Amino acid sequence: MATLLSEGHSQALWRDYLELTKPKVVVLMLITSLVGMFLATRAGVPWTVVVFGNLGIALCAGGAAAVNHVVDRRIDAVMARTHKRPLAEGRVSPVAALTFAMALSVLGLAVLLAFTNELTAWLTLASLLGYAVLYTGFLKRATPQNIVIGGLAGAAPPLLGWVAVTGHISAEPLLLVLIIFAWTPPHFWALAIHRKAEYAKADIPMLPVTHGEHYTKVHIVLYTLVLLAVSLMPYVIHMSGLLYLACAVVLGARFLQWSWVLYFDSKPHAAINTFKYSIYYLFLLFIALLVDHYFLVS
Repeated sequence: MATLLSEGHSQALWRDYLELTKPKVVVLMLITSLVGMFLATRAGVPWTVVVFGNLGIALCAGGAAAVNHVVDRRIDAVMARTHKRPLAEGRVSPVAALTFAMALSVLGLAVLLAFTNELTAWLTLASLLGYAVLYTGFLKRATPQNIVIGGLAGAAPPLLGWVAVTGHISAEPLLLVLIIFAWTPPHFWALAIHRKAEYAKADIPMLPVTHGEHYTKVHIVLYTLVLLAVSLMPYVIHMSGLLYLACAVVLGARFLQWSWVLYFDSKPHAAINTFKYSIYYLFLLFIALLVDHYFLVS
C-alpha cells in the first residue's frame, strides 16, 4: 500500500512539473519553429538540427513558462482558468519552480550551443528573457498594451528555427515573426474578453478591463485586417506560391469573419470561439507555407 501511494505521488509530481512548462503552448511554438527550419532550405535539414534544435528551444520555452507560473502564482489563485495550477495550489514551491526553470533554460541553451549555433542560442535567450522578465515581470501589470509589446518574444520561434539551419537572419524569417506578432493581439484579446471578469478580479490591466469590450472588439477587427495583409506578404516577396496565397486568403477571411461575429456579438460564445479558431488559423497557415515550399513550384 505504501508503495502504491508513493508511486501515485511521484506521478502527480511529474505532472505538476510538466504543467509548469505549458506543454500545449510549447507544442504550437515548436510547430512554427519546425516550419522555420524547413522553409530555410530545400536541401533537407540535418536530423541533429531538427531534433536538438527543437529540443533546445522547447527546454528554454518551458523554462520561461515556469518563471511565468512563479511570478503569476497569486494572480492564478484568483482566476477560474488557472486556480488549479501547481504553484497556485501549493503543490510546487516557488523555489523549486525557479530551480526547475533555471535547469531547463541552462540545459536548453547548452543544447543549442552544441548542436546549432551561437546566434540561435542568443536569440533564444533574448526571447526567454523577453517573455519571462519583460512581459511577465513588468508589461503584464503595467499597460493594457502588454500583449502587443510582449508578443514579440512569443513570435520568435520561426526565426529561431530558420537561424538554427542557416546561421544568419534574413527577411523571410522576420516576415514569419511579423505574422505571429500581428496574430497575437486578436488571438489573446478574444480570450481576454471571455475572461474579462477574472482579469478584473486579479487587477490585471487587460484591454477589455481598462478600455471596455467595444474598444477591444474594434481593435481585434483592425489587427485581424493587419494580419490578413501581412499574411499575404510571403507571396508578394516570392517566398511562397499560389497554394499558400489561396490558403492565406481563405484562412484570413474566416478569421476576419469571426472578428466581425465577435464585434456584433451575433453568435453565442463568440469570444472563446474566435480564440479557438485563431489557434487553428496559425497552425494551418504555417502548414500551408510548408506544403507550398516543398511540393509546388512557385
